[in-house]
Amino acid sequence: MSHTLGIRQAQKQKTRQALLDAALQLLEEQSLSSLGLREVTRAVGVAPTAFYRHFRDMADLGVALVEEALSSLHTTLVSLLAATGDSADSDGEERIAATVELIVAYVRTHPAHVRFIAREQHGGVQAVRSAIGDQLTLFAQEVKAQFAREPESAGWDDDDLLMLARMYVDHMVMTASALLEAAPDAEERVAASARRQLRLVSLGRRHWLDGQ
Repeated sequence: MSHTLGIRQAQKQKTRQALLDAALQLLEEQSLSSLGLREVTRAVGVAPTAFYRHFRDMADLGVALVEEALSSLHTTLVSLLAATGDSADSDGEERIAATVELIVAYVRTHPAHVRFIAREQHGGVQAVRSAIGDQLTLFAQEVKAQFAREPESAGWDDDDLLMLARMYVDHMVMTASALLEAAPDAEERVAASARRQLRLVSLGRRHWLDGQ
């Protein structure tokens, strides 16, 4: 019995992932608000009623795509910040280079996910906009927690640290969008610009309290 249940659970998970993959492919050319449930199930080859075994509606599927697109980045980002924060070059060139490399690699390996987030961040599906906002807020809180442990943050209050963390996260999102739209031969120019912008953030952080 347990073996049979295991097979059924594996098949269910396979179908769920197939629905997510099909939706993501279809969303290359349209927004979630214009994508129909029947389009997705037709692409997978299942009956429309099968959709509801996995998702309540298309918004629920969209939220699942947000989690798929962004949740895996949390561990990588936190590890990157911790590793570069422990170095003598804290918040300097090592962190800047590693951050931009992380974004470039993610856009290369997950372009459809990046396109989906960029389009739906301000799209017409409220639940998906909220899910993206929640993920980006969590990113900012994680960045803030790491920044708070670093010597450069001595004397900073929580609001200023959170503002700095949000700038860092917003920069990552904007850089990902720019890389997505860039021609292949322009990728390095976008990356170089992103590194220069992060240097300005780094410089501002080091001198933020000088005039206070």
